[in-house]
Amino acid sequence: MVEKLRSLIRDVPDFPKPGVIFRDITPLLADPSGLGMAIELMANPFRGHSVDLVVGAESRGFIFGIAVAQTLAVGFAPIRKPGKLPHDTVGAEYQLEYGSDRLEIHRDAVKKNQRVLIVDDLIATGGTLKASLDLVEELGADVVGASVLIELVALRGRDRIGEGRRLHSLIQY
Repeated sequence: MVEKLRSLIRDVPDFPKPGVIFRDITPLLADPSGLGMAIELMANPFRGHSVDLVVGAESRGFIFGIAVAQTLAVGFAPIRKPGKLPHDTVGAEYQLEYGSDRLEIHRDAVKKNQRVLIVDDLIATGGTLKASLDLVEELGADVVGASVLIELVALRGRDRIGEGRRLHSLIQY
């Protein structure tokens, strides 16, 4: 099954800069059976773990996060770039390969002691996922784990999110 999913991810060399291989998920998104399989495989490890809410970071985290939330029959909360959410927010800064960025979530999006699953398309250096974890925990929730479609193992993002954290990745490069 995982090999079918891998075959639906297109390698784009030298994007966004020379030497980088971009893992393009748009062919997978266009394939109904591949997309359905990816969502099920991302959700399955967290069935029976009393997940109350799924959160996903802008923008591809929305695609997978909402689908995983629906599969688990729970709600979804977005984590967005600054200035995109209309209500009172909390934010976290994080480091990228070439600078820093910031993510925000509505202060009332996550309730104290809720069991939250974080979903994204990819973990590379771990900055986005770590910032998402920090935001959810700052609001008093219990992070059940994280589920991603792709893990770029050489970039060691898993190390950045902390030892003992449950991270499920379907495809590793």
